[in-house]
Amino acid sequence: MSLQGKRVLITGGGTGIGADFCRGFSEAGAEVVIAGRRREPLEKVAGGNDAVSVVVADVTEEASVKAMFEAAGPVDIVIANAGAAESSALIKTELDHWNALLAVNLTGTFLTFREGLRQMTGWGRLVAISSIMGIKGGGYVSAYAATKHGVMGLVRSVAHEVARTPVTINAICPGYIDTEMTERTIANIMAKTGRSREQAIEAVTATNPQRRLIQPAEVTAAALYLCQPGSEGVNGQAIAITGGEA
Repeated sequence: MSLQGKRVLITGGGTGIGADFCRGFSEAGAEVVIAGRRREPLEKVAGGNDAVSVVVADVTEEASVKAMFEAAGPVDIVIANAGAAESSALIKTELDHWNALLAVNLTGTFLTFREGLRQMTGWGRLVAISSIMGIKGGGYVSAYAATKHGVMGLVRSVAHEVARTPVTINAICPGYIDTEMTERTIANIMAKTGRSREQAIEAVTATNPQRRLIQPAEVTAAALYLCQPGSEGVNGQAIAITGGEA
């Protein structure tokens, strides 16, 4: 299916699955706008592609999000992908750590979707990149899981608001993805436990019945599905890409 004539805004577009979204949506014919806090990685992802433009923005700041949409122009698809992940036991979680995750993962998604929906005048798609931790819990990720559960509450509630319009909102909830963010988690496990890289990878994939990292292209394929004909009835859903983890 082609997304020719559609414009997509992707936050967190300079690395990881954001970069893969850029590739997948541009290949599908969409005009792509990637946003992030640093211009250099965004320009690297854009790679001189005329169909891809770059906007520097911070999703935790209301004025910056408003300016991001003004710079992007009217968009049909909004992918709230910007996020952060850190781990610690609850009793060791500092308020600054909690607030930082809340600002990026939840407030950033709220601001991005609010402004995105405000400028949609017809057909539209809102896609949040959540996590399996937005569906379940896990030790040492209470702050992260809380923010992602918040994203799911936002998605499920807004789905009722847009249900009688040609707009849908959904969340994709992957397990550990083969990206830079997971690499930092693996490095952290190695540093704290003395495990080898192979053992650290086994630790992060232990709850995935397929015992593997999810590939970015798998997440992109799900996002593309949500933006193409045949997905109209999918609204307010958490689409898990976890190899069967529940």
